[in-house]
Amino acid sequence: MKSKTAAQETRHTQENEAKPGRLESLGVALADWSQRWFPDAFVFALLALIVVFLGGMLAGSRVRDLVDYFGQGFWSLIPFTMQMAMIIIGGYVVAVSPPVSRIIQRLSRIPRTPRQAIAFTALFSMLVSLISWGMGIIFGALLARQIVKHVRGIDYRAIGAAAYLGQGTVWALGLSSSAALLMASPSAIPPALIAISGVIPLRQTIYLWQSMVIAIVLTCSGVLVAYLSAPAHSVKTAEWFGVHEPDAVQSLEPVEPPTKGEWLENLPLLSLVIGVLGFIYLARLLAARGPLAALDLNTYNFLFLMAGLLLHWRPRSFTQAVSNAVPATSGVLIQFPFYGGIFGIVTMSPIAAGMARFFVHISSTASFPLLVSIYSAVLGMFVPSGGSKWVIEAPYMLQAAKDLHVHLGWVVQVYNASEALPNLINPFWMLPILGILKMRARDLVGFTALQCMVNIVLVLFLVWTLAHTLAYIPPLLP
Repeated sequence: MKSKTAAQETRHTQENEAKPGRLESLGVALADWSQRWFPDAFVFALLALIVVFLGGMLAGSRVRDLVDYFGQGFWSLIPFTMQMAMIIIGGYVVAVSPPVSRIIQRLSRIPRTPRQAIAFTALFSMLVSLISWGMGIIFGALLARQIVKHVRGIDYRAIGAAAYLGQGTVWALGLSSSAALLMASPSAIPPALIAISGVIPLRQTIYLWQSMVIAIVLTCSGVLVAYLSAPAHSVKTAEWFGVHEPDAVQSLEPVEPPTKGEWLENLPLLSLVIGVLGFIYLARLLAARGPLAALDLNTYNFLFLMAGLLLHWRPRSFTQAVSNAVPATSGVLIQFPFYGGIFGIVTMSPIAAGMARFFVHISSTASFPLLVSIYSAVLGMFVPSGGSKWVIEAPYMLQAAKDLHVHLGWVVQVYNASEALPNLINPFWMLPILGILKMRARDLVGFTALQCMVNIVLVLFLVWTLAHTLAYIPPLLP
């Protein structure tokens, strides 16, 4: 009789665990709505182009002029497009290198309970994303796949959301911030934008202590929310999702070459010589410019490619990793030229000047950061790309900031802190890790939506409060 009662209680407990809670139900509903109504991000780029074109007509531009602006701006972001693609490739190559893979395996043995494992994954997802958002996405997913091998009873949805957390919180406040690195790279800034803002060095953006405060607060909050919202034990584990194999990517360890002519592909000396040359150049660059001025998009990507070459040790392993990373760059490669067309229309037509006057009219020096935060977060739902969206927003945002005498670098960081928020709901940037985790976006959004709700409050409060500690600095023209 007792055994029957125990079995009934166990079955009743499992049924209760299988029932989604209110927050999970809300998250799944949001994800279902997003998957039903949100088309591919490329479609949003086309819709945005049409809206901007119509806006140019309403602003008084002739149709033939707008067509010319579109064509002239189409290829204006090519250097920036290549740099963004290389961030993805460099981050992926480093994340899947044999030494980093061994680090992930060792880290996966540290947590002992499901809640510890989920909070641990969230922490490293955000910390690695501060170094490289391209690396952070892959690192978090690989860490989650290894942890579920050692800790039983982990809710696979919760740890999957934790693995993605860096992309929805702090990545844009870190060293791979698209907007901050763009504004610090004179060669990458479009001429029409540099005439407005000049060059904004990193000491005025990601190296601000105010920016670091936001990153620390969001990191601590993310870990805490991940821990408190994680089920102590769940029936929806990796096995429930049909995930049994812990290795998420194909091994990149070298194999015996099939022909004698391919021996150079496995010769570490080649990687060693080129990698050492690369790091000698970086050392000379740092000595000449200093660490604050030397880091820009080109230097950042160069560093990760040289590091990847050395970490993979053999050229064959390196090129295999690059080949595996290239598909993740397809969205950037095809969408950014269309964003360039939008940029051309915005900057060459009266749209930028009109938008700048509008923001100046409806805001003050004190309220402008708050307005930028809300506007950037809402627009991010429809243009889920921090770099390209910044190029669209920057002309009128920075012009308005100049008119209101708001710290230009802080406007960049307000944008960075706010732009990441929609990533917790919009599934576009979840795509690179969903294949590794073997999940769907709707499986993650139930937990990332909670993080989004908390972060909205924190970000709005912090960007408004900390803005009062910064004084206006005139643009620095190259």
